[in-house]
Amino acid sequence: MKRNLYILLLLITTAACFVSCNDEWKDEQFVQMASFKSNPTAQGVTWCYVRYNAQGKVRFNLPIIISGSTPNAKNRTIHIGLDPDTLARLNQEQYGHRQELYFKQLTDNYYTMPQTADVPAGVSTVTVPIDFKLGDLDQADKWVLPLQILSDPAYDYQANPNKYYRRTMLRITPFNDYSGEYGGTLYKIFLDGDTEPLTLNTHRTFVVDDKTIFLYAGIRDIDYLDRKKYKVFIRFTNDNIDIQKKKLEIWSDNPENKFKLGTAQSYYTRDEAKDAKLPYLKHVYTTLFLSYEFEDYTTVPGQRLKYKVEGTLSMQRDLNTLIPDEDQQIQW
Repeated sequence: MKRNLYILLLLITTAACFVSCNDEWKDEQFVQMASFKSNPTAQGVTWCYVRYNAQGKVRFNLPIIISGSTPNAKNRTIHIGLDPDTLARLNQEQYGHRQELYFKQLTDNYYTMPQTADVPAGVSTVTVPIDFKLGDLDQADKWVLPLQILSDPAYDYQANPNKYYRRTMLRITPFNDYSGEYGGTLYKIFLDGDTEPLTLNTHRTFVVDDKTIFLYAGIRDIDYLDRKKYKVFIRFTNDNIDIQKKKLEIWSDNPENKFKLGTAQSYYTRDEAKDAKLPYLKHVYTTLFLSYEFEDYTTVPGQRLKYKVEGTLSMQRDLNTLIPDEDQQIQW
């Protein structure tokens, strides 16, 4: 009899524990806080890719999340504002007193956005629509839109205190079908008189219009102080050289660097292929062959260093075809 009583008590205790555990997880385990969803780089900025459109606005939807172990419990209005102080601190941390290299705050003539975002009860993620109009934005400067979730005791939410959740430094990056980061191991840069070429692992290209990009001559990149003097513009034409190759037009906007075309015709190719393991994933391969010469007249005062550049740049862009919006398909 006693044995049966002990078993009964054990069963009741076990059942109570299970009920207690289950009820425990019905309660919020954390503090529900408002956060941006963004992925900062080592420089503290988040790449914000928007399709180039010379004629009209392009929308970027910035996610806001109410964190927690349970759904958002009530209606909330999240207040959003600019954050120039954090941008100034970021510039100091990254570049010290070299102001020529600083990120620049995007001026309000290039974008419009609401100052608040409503999050209904039961919904934990909403997006803030930011409309950009970047047709004449010079990509030789490093434009950033610094945003923060504002905090006030009167507001019906708590802002996440973590820097990279409460704030986001959007690195504004228009793109077209040809812009982006190219591999450069076969892109050879010869200083006059040298037989061993200089190479860089990657070269980033920037948008000019739908069919045109630019990069910096030789080994220069966006962190060179004199970079604007060495832009190389590349226009993609439909003129065929053969079945695969199409002509590129390349030029410079600065006569001082004495840019001229090389002996070989510059061209590009584009190919597509489905992923072998993930059939919904499409790979688009763009290869550029460039041939040109230029003179560096700023590195050594009073001297002109002649360079010859010839070789290929290659870029792979991956698209998730399950996503209906073509611009959202790109996996950056």
